[in-house]
Amino acid sequence: MISRRLKLSRLSARFSLRELSDKIGNLVTAQAIGKYERDEMMPGSKVLIALAQALGVSVNYLVSEGLINLDGVEFRKNAITSEKEEASIQAAVLSAVERYLEIEDILGVTSQEWQQPQGFPFPIHEIADAESAALSLRSCWNLGSDPIPNFAEFLEEKGIKVLALSLTENVSGLICMVHRREGSDVPTIVLNQNDTGERQRFTLAHELGHLLLDMSQGVNEEKASNRFAGAFLMGADILRAEVGKHRHYISLGELLQLKAIFGVNVGAITYRCKDLGIIDNALYQQLFEGFKEQGWRHPPYKEPLPVEPLQPTRFKRLCFRALAENAVSEAKAAELLGISVRQLELEMDRPPEIQAA
Repeated sequence: MISRRLKLSRLSARFSLRELSDKIGNLVTAQAIGKYERDEMMPGSKVLIALAQALGVSVNYLVSEGLINLDGVEFRKNAITSEKEEASIQAAVLSAVERYLEIEDILGVTSQEWQQPQGFPFPIHEIADAESAALSLRSCWNLGSDPIPNFAEFLEEKGIKVLALSLTENVSGLICMVHRREGSDVPTIVLNQNDTGERQRFTLAHELGHLLLDMSQGVNEEKASNRFAGAFLMGADILRAEVGKHRHYISLGELLQLKAIFGVNVGAITYRCKDLGIIDNALYQQLFEGFKEQGWRHPPYKEPLPVEPLQPTRFKRLCFRALAENAVSEAKAAELLGISVRQLELEMDRPPEIQAA
């Protein structure tokens, strides 16, 4: 049956039933496609090939049955503009995680299983408790107080899948739990690949907070997750060592140098300084007015000394490995990666940075 993956692929491509019908030259009506998605009809081979081509997937992908389902999607901001947008994001997430788990199964690679850190989920009775949660997690993971250089890779080593997808600018990221018919659940954090690297790093930590914090009734979950993210990325001791315990003024130049250390934007650093009482609210407001004047508080959030966008690479490495070991064909590897066979050959022989040069 193709119902599930057909609907998944259509929503991921953001096509309505009518738009997909038009895309395949009206070989069948929108009503017929709806029946395919409800398992009320099966398309003939000609229509099936046309649907696969229009959706950018293989026929084999459409007719195969997936082994996982998606549950518990929680968006970083409550600003999803429509049910269609939400459905398309969920579909893209499910498709990406399916491919990730498939290549692990092909290679016989045991996916790093997520294990809840000791003492978590951490009870949050007030927002300030998120500070203790961040310290506890760093201790549990033996991180010390230093900044984490490759945050996405680090979380994947802990069993959290990290994906970078093209999301609308009002969605920075989301956390979801993927339930498999066989095997343990897979926590997944999705980043907006269009965001700056500094925003992506903060989003990763924020979504980690959603995964690990147990909020009491009445606690603002977004603010608590932000407090956790700031504390996890910028420990109080190391920030005070860099900035001092009390400041009456901090220049933009100094904040940009701190950005180079912690890998987050100047707004996050400033907010963290306010949380720790290093600066007062008046200086905080003054600094944020300056950020607005510079255009740093609005899309595309471009600041000096940009942090490179995060590029989770484990999935691609596994696909390259499977191809090199003849565990998959070129066509299958390209399908998993969502690129053409020609592009796959180029990336295998010449990495993107060499191609650009």
